[in-house]
Amino acid sequence: SDALASSPGNVAQLRESTLRLMQVAKARDVPIFLIGHVTKEGNVAGPRALEHMVDAVLYLEGERYYSYRLLRAAKNRFGSTNEVGVFEMTTDGLAEVTNPSAAFLAGRVARQPGSIVTAPVEGTRALLVDVQALTVPGGIGIARRTAIGADLNRLQLLVAVLTRRLGLGLGAQDIYVNVAGGLRIVEPAVDLALAFALVSSFQEIAIDDGTVVVGEVGLQGELRPVGQVERRLAEAARLGFTRCILPAGDVDRITGVRAKRSTSRSGSATSKDSERPANIVWEGMTLVGVSTVGEAVLEAFGAGALRSSRASSRRDDASGGARGDVLARGGRTRLVSDALQQEDSQFEDDDA
Repeated sequence: SDALASSPGNVAQLRESTLRLMQVAKARDVPIFLIGHVTKEGNVAGPRALEHMVDAVLYLEGERYYSYRLLRAAKNRFGSTNEVGVFEMTTDGLAEVTNPSAAFLAGRVARQPGSIVTAPVEGTRALLVDVQALTVPGGIGIARRTAIGADLNRLQLLVAVLTRRLGLGLGAQDIYVNVAGGLRIVEPAVDLALAFALVSSFQEIAIDDGTVVVGEVGLQGELRPVGQVERRLAEAARLGFTRCILPAGDVDRITGVRAKRSTSRSGSATSKDSERPANIVWEGMTLVGVSTVGEAVLEAFGAGALRSSRASSRRDDASGGARGDVLARGGRTRLVSDALQQEDSQFEDDDA
């Protein structure tokens, strides 16, 4: 604007231009959209004064090679910021996706190892997505870890938990994780689904069709409750899923009744007195509450998923491995640690 002596693009120019546009919008009762770009950190580029003056700040997110876009509200003076819109880029422009969960699961092949359905919450909307994992023997050197649509740091954490608590030999495996559909999910509630995908791919065991998984995994292998469980369950039931494996604390909270438990081997870093919750039917869906990741693996895949990992650990230990030793066997490398030996002895005590 020539009304200001300052140079174009500075704070004064942006503030005055935005103020004029706001006056026009209110005088004529019309909406005005200001389109800008974001920084590498995902923040609105430029002075913060512009973001403070406007009534709403919307972010349109999506991967370059996928057609789906998420519209999020970072600021909204006239409504909630906990809403998210799902759109698809078509030849006629952006079109609303009325059933995003079905769209994200389209083309999914049921009962495939390494494929797990989970229910993250975006804003106030629960979505069903397919979390996929692939584990392959790595070569000599540092194993590769690749995550597309998931948090790489949480993937590293889950690999460490599964190696330590369940005795899975994931240390020498190249691991690739993908969230189908182009979504990026960083919510901790997808931890259990990521862990299941890793176990399923590593052991070549598929989960039962019709099962959805939610839960946060702690460093001790415990499962922590997640928020908005009812919303997640309702979305899963709407798409025909009949069973959900989730933290026992969530089952107790939403049903109001503590599940009856029976003593069983959990296969994780828990004592012999650890208990497995019985199934509870809630709103037509079977809820399987579990307290540790070991119990969850037993419920989803059976004891074979844990027995084979212990047998593999025993074979590696018998070959003369010690703590921190890397053994080359058949072109593969394995890290044999004291953790596996301790888990072995605990597993044998349970058998006795």
